[in-house]
Parts: sequence; structure tokens; C-alpha cells
Amino acid sequence: MNKGVEYYKKAKKIIPGGNQLLSKRPEMFLPDFWPAYYQRAKGCEVWGIDGAKYIDMSIMGIGTCSLGYANSQVNKAVKTAIENGSFSTLNSYEEVELAEKLIDLHPHMEMVRFARTGGEANAIAIRIARAASGKSKVALCGYHGWHDWYLAANLNGENKLEGLLLPGLKPAGVPEELEGTTLTFHYGNISELQALVNANDDIGAICVEVQRGKEADLAFLNAVRGIANKINAVLIFDEISSGFRLSVGGVYKIYNLEPDMVVLGKALGNGYAISAVLGKKEIMGEAQNTFISSSYWTERTGFAAAIETINQFEGSNVINHLVEVGGYFRNKMKYIFESLDVKIDGMLTVPVLVFGGDDGLSMKTYFTQEMLKRGFLASSLIYTCLSHSEKIIDNYAVAVADVIDQIQEKYEDVKISELLDGPVCHSGFNRLT
Repeated sequence: MNKGVEYYKKAKKIIPGGNQLLSKRPEMFLPDFWPAYYQRAKGCEVWGIDGAKYIDMSIMGIGTCSLGYANSQVNKAVKTAIENGSFSTLNSYEEVELAEKLIDLHPHMEMVRFARTGGEANAIAIRIARAASGKSKVALCGYHGWHDWYLAANLNGENKLEGLLLPGLKPAGVPEELEGTTLTFHYGNISELQALVNANDDIGAICVEVQRGKEADLAFLNAVRGIANKINAVLIFDEISSGFRLSVGGVYKIYNLEPDMVVLGKALGNGYAISAVLGKKEIMGEAQNTFISSSYWTERTGFAAAIETINQFEGSNVINHLVEVGGYFRNKMKYIFESLDVKIDGMLTVPVLVFGGDDGLSMKTYFTQEMLKRGFLASSLIYTCLSHSEKIIDNYAVAVADVIDQIQEKYEDVKISELLDGPVCHSGFNRLT
């Protein structure tokens, strides 16, 4: 038993759920054996609290660190911000500089509000959109956080978020009076959205993830834009996960789409807490007619980190590197995985391994288990970063080929579940986009 496993067993007794983020729970990867905690991370290398070193070929801090862990220039900017005082009675000037940068990157956006996390940024966007439209209902497609407005879709025992996040997601603690305020439709299915509009004349906001696991459906997104215009609803693009993957800023820009608001997070601060809500002036101005305020949204380090992160994206052709590494990964791995009935899906810069067959979840668990023994944090989702290289992918490929040979050698005699050292991993997120 590694030290991380011991810590997690202790954590589950004193922290509800064991930690603060479902996506980082060991049960999502390798129950009873995942290292769980780190003492150091640099580039794409992670050292567990027992000193073991791993190459991160998985979620890279849930997609936050596209420049790699502990990027020296980002850290330098943050250290300077701390040394000069991370908090004061006055505001940090970097807030204004970051707002200007983001507006320059998104020319038809005119104003910006900041927060720390993606979930709260979406909550801010929804509040402003409701205020601007004067209508209370929200139609959504995708995953947009944990707040009441989102989980309200599952009130009255209806699992409307089925397939958008987790099956059976319970809205315990969400006021039942919010029932019917959040409506759901599936990505690519414009008739579902039209049916919601036909049945509800008070939809004030439509919130959509532009792209996640599949190519963007431009016909669908343009049709959503048309419906939003027709019913005078505010169209919000949630780019918390897709931003800074295929373009510097929101990916919607490369498709010539035009939302009313866009939400950014994750990779914006390269591991430091910062998120942003951008919008048109007439919409964002409505933030003044409602109460949206928090002390730590003014803290300096997130602004400093985001400014330096954007500088590197613009000055170091980071997107080109992510695209090249993502393409190399696909070309290198597609034939190796073919024999295991594993398909490579997802955005070019964020490959997704789809383990097929009835025992796909057991296969995924065994894959993670054996790759961990070979020094890799491996899962079905890979966020590429600036520190990933062809050499690292080559080494990963050698380890994968070895694991597949091992599976094929044993698989004919026993079930894959019998080769696991512990329980099967949890199924995780089932997303549509």
C-alpha cells in the first residue's frame, strides 16, 4: 500500500467524499491503488508523497496546466505579485490589464467579470443573463458546474442531466421551488431545444458547451444562435474546458460564431485560480442591477498568472505545440490500441480513449493499473501540454504495447476483471459534447 492510499483512507473519514473534486477521486482511476496525493509537480512529471515519480499522461490537473506544472515564468509572475502584496484595500491593476487582454482576444466582447472557479463563473453568467433578459428559465446543454441553478434540472426525481454529467446526480439541498427553471437538451439535437422553446415562453438564457469530446457541430450551434435571437435569450458559450485548446481564448472564434457571453477558466491561469465571464456591454451592464461580489475575486495572483499564461500562448506558439503533440499521439497510438478495441476520440489536443466491449470499464481499470506500474499516470482522457514531447509519447507507446501484449496473453484464459488488483473504477462523466 502506497502512502497516498493511506492518506486517502484517512481523508474519507474526515472530508466528505474524501476530497474537494470528484474528478480527482482515486475511485475514478484505480480504487485502492491510485497514489492520490502529490508532493511535487513539474512539467508533466508528478512525485507522489512517498517519492515515486510518474509521467502524467492523463488529466494534467483537470486540464488546467497547458503550459505544464509549475511553469517557471508563470510562477515568477505570481511570486512577484505575492512579494508586492497579494491583497490590499486597493484593487490590483492586473485586473484591468487582464480584462483588456481578454477583450483584445475576443473582439466583439466588451466587458469582463472575474471569479476563481468555473462553476461560480457560470453562476455569474446565468445571473447576469437572467437580469438582462428579464426571464428566469435556462436551457442548457453540457456540464456547467455544481450550483443550484444547474442541479435544479434534476428536481422532482427527474434525471434530466442524464448523459450531461453523471447518471442519478441527486439535487439534495437544492430548493424544490427551483423545479422547472432549468431545462435540458442534447448537443446536436436542435429539435429538442425548439420543443423547449415552444413549451416555455420565459427562457432567458441558453448555455452550451461549444466543443468537448467531438468536433463542433456548426450547423447546430448556428441554429441555437438563431433560436436565441428569435426569443431574445442570452446565448452563453461555456468554454471553461475548451478554451485555450485550439485557439488562444475561446475555441468558438475559429468557427466564426458569436455568442452574447463566453465563460473561460481552467487553462486560463495554468494552475492558479482564475475564471472570467466576458460579454457584450448591454448585457454585462446588468451586473450592476443585481448583487455579485466576493472578497477573494480581487486577490492578485490569479490575474498575474493569467496575464503571463496568455503572454506565453501568444509568444510561444503553444497552440501549435498542443496540436502537433495531439496529432503525434493519435498517429502513434491508433494502431497500437486497435488490437485492444480502443478508439481514440476527442478534441485533437485532448485525446479520449474509448474502451469498447462489455468489459470496457474493467479494461480501462486494468490499463490504468498496469501503466501505473510502469511509471505513468494514465487514464482514458489525456490533456496535452507544452511539456509533452514526442519522446515522452514514444515511451508511453512502448509501455502501452507491453500492457496490451500482457492483456492478450492472459485474456483468453481469464476475465479481465480477474486480473485487477482491486475494484473496478467508477464510470465517471458521461458527456454529450
